[in-house]
Amino acid sequence: MAITLPERFDNAPNADKLTPREIVDLLDDFIVGQAAAKRAVAIAIRNRHRRLALPADLVDEVAPKNILMIGPTGVGKTEISRRLSKLTGSPFLKVEATKFTEVGYVGRDVESMIRDLVDIATDLVRQEHATRVDAKAQSQAEELLLDVLLPQRPPRGETPEEREADNASQAATRDKLRSQLRAGKLDERTVEVEVDDNSSPSFQVFTGQGADTMDVSMKDMLPGMLGGGRKKRRRMSVPEALEHLGREAAATLIDEDEVRREAVDRAEASGIIFLDEIDKVAGRQGAQGPDVSREGVQRDILPIVEGTVVKTRSGMVRTDHILFLAAGAFHLSKPSDLIPELQGRFPLRVELDALTENDLFRILTEPANSLVRQYTALMATEGVTLTFTDGSLRAIAELAATVNERTENIGARRLHTMIEKVLEPLSFDAPERKGDKVEIDEEFVREALADLVADQDLSKYIL
Repeated sequence: MAITLPERFDNAPNADKLTPREIVDLLDDFIVGQAAAKRAVAIAIRNRHRRLALPADLVDEVAPKNILMIGPTGVGKTEISRRLSKLTGSPFLKVEATKFTEVGYVGRDVESMIRDLVDIATDLVRQEHATRVDAKAQSQAEELLLDVLLPQRPPRGETPEEREADNASQAATRDKLRSQLRAGKLDERTVEVEVDDNSSPSFQVFTGQGADTMDVSMKDMLPGMLGGGRKKRRRMSVPEALEHLGREAAATLIDEDEVRREAVDRAEASGIIFLDEIDKVAGRQGAQGPDVSREGVQRDILPIVEGTVVKTRSGMVRTDHILFLAAGAFHLSKPSDLIPELQGRFPLRVELDALTENDLFRILTEPANSLVRQYTALMATEGVTLTFTDGSLRAIAELAATVNERTENIGARRLHTMIEKVLEPLSFDAPERKGDKVEIDEEFVREALADLVADQDLSKYIL
């Protein structure tokens, strides 16, 4: 059983054509409940389209309405953001606020999130450009491979007629070879092609802002001294050679300067940064001494969210219209513990609901990528037909909810280890059970999880 995403999700129109209702409807395919959060992000995405339709004198004045999502772990905060980015095709970066340290201390500086976002945007744009030139690149790769398989030679013959006949013979042989190549009849052959020699040394550069590092190749810095652009020959199969030559042909057809410019524009206009664990850098009353990963980090994040210019490898990037989504459980702190200036930059706040037993059951069955579909597909690769009764899934949801109540509430993440525990014997024996049909019922689930649920000390470690 193969997992296929909903066709309407794959064929969704561009984000600027989606209404908020349509965005929420598409998110419903993957995320159970949390209507308020879905509506908030859907409106935020639609407002981007609305902003671009404004008169020129107003476009730069309308700032994105950043959102702070508040709720316990495992209820869908990250999933909403991740699915939203896939739906819209926007450059998306998820980063934990706790990874950053105040300027001057060892650790990542906050500007690195913008550089990472631009790198992601660059990859997206480059892939789009590669798709556009794919047909031409494959055609060039085919001709280059045919040159390797059948090197061209000067026509033979003493008279023009003889040389023309030899040319025609070579062309006919080349056409025959091309037909064999396309039909896969040459796949078993190996050829020798030129590849880049990447053997030059590299080192890491530590930037002045902290331990943000960048790999630098010596041959890129000193190509004349270290033989930059040097090639070496390598043997590979015909399909591998065709793929390699196709990549090289595509690289020559793509304008990297245009890619970088478009990537900067994409990051500035439609980039999304998801700041997770923002509650972990919220200051607490009465804290003493320096704290390089709390209030100092907030003050460093502030100008990025307010709007500033960050230097990246692709150029200067303005952050004024990047959409920031922040999230935190706020168990040991509250949103008002954030510095007032940062609070003001997240004007929209949505509270995500803790998951009920019924929510956990729906998560097991309804989403397009549900755990039931995933495990059914995994067992199918071993030739085992796996099915779950309704009672077994309700039992898993019930027991997951019980453990969440008794110990740490980690939401839907509790389901992963519980269902893994239920299927552990089958997962181990599956290669020897090809052709079997296995049904998981309620009794089997309760027996498999009885010890874990009963043992209070052990159950809190079920992740």
